[in-house]
Amino acid sequence: MAKNKRLVSAKSKVDRTKKYSVEEAVQLVVDTATAKFDESIEVAVKLGVDPKQSDQQVRGAVALPHGLGKEVRVVVFAKGPKEAEAKEAGADYVGADDLVEKIKGGWLEFDKAIATPDMMATVSKVAKVLGPRGLMPNPKVGTVTMNVGQAVSTEKKGKLAYRVEKAGIVHAAIGKKSMGADKLKDNFKTLLSALVKAKPASSKGVYLRSVSVSSTMGPGISIDTLSAQAE
Repeated sequence: MAKNKRLVSAKSKVDRTKKYSVEEAVQLVVDTATAKFDESIEVAVKLGVDPKQSDQQVRGAVALPHGLGKEVRVVVFAKGPKEAEAKEAGADYVGADDLVEKIKGGWLEFDKAIATPDMMATVSKVAKVLGPRGLMPNPKVGTVTMNVGQAVSTEKKGKLAYRVEKAGIVHAAIGKKSMGADKLKDNFKTLLSALVKAKPASSKGVYLRSVSVSSTMGPGISIDTLSAQAE
């Protein structure tokens, strides 16, 4: 009952017919995130693309100015000097065939995986495990690289990987309620800017169709797309 009461109270604060400015929406989502745990703040952006077309895929990664508000556990597939570089940068676990065997045994206590290009044949042995969980290293998002030290540092700070889904929507968490409205707003603007820059040349008409923000347990809050681009 308490949960339902809380949700009803949160919904009553949101005008479902209104499109809010970014500042108003982010402040409102923080105010309506009243669960007893630190709720994630999530963004949904509907894009004017057809994801079925290979030239209209929107995918990439962006380093958020204030991170994701949580510890990011990083593993690295590397050998030799690159193994040492990864450890020095703060990777939680570094390995090669031993790391593959560990994952085959059911170990998945990490959030991001990075690999040097020469290790991809080794990584491919656990592709069926990592792929469906969004953990497979990928050069498009900077997780297949020789510059493993920088990649580890970036992931640790909170780099957000995004991709458009079948319905043409990008869903992404931009942080936690405890970060506060100002930091969340900065993260939001960074993500939106990255999405605008990633617009495929073949995308015609309106690109940003709709934008909304919500907390894990709270209602969706619509954002005015013109306001979002102007800020």
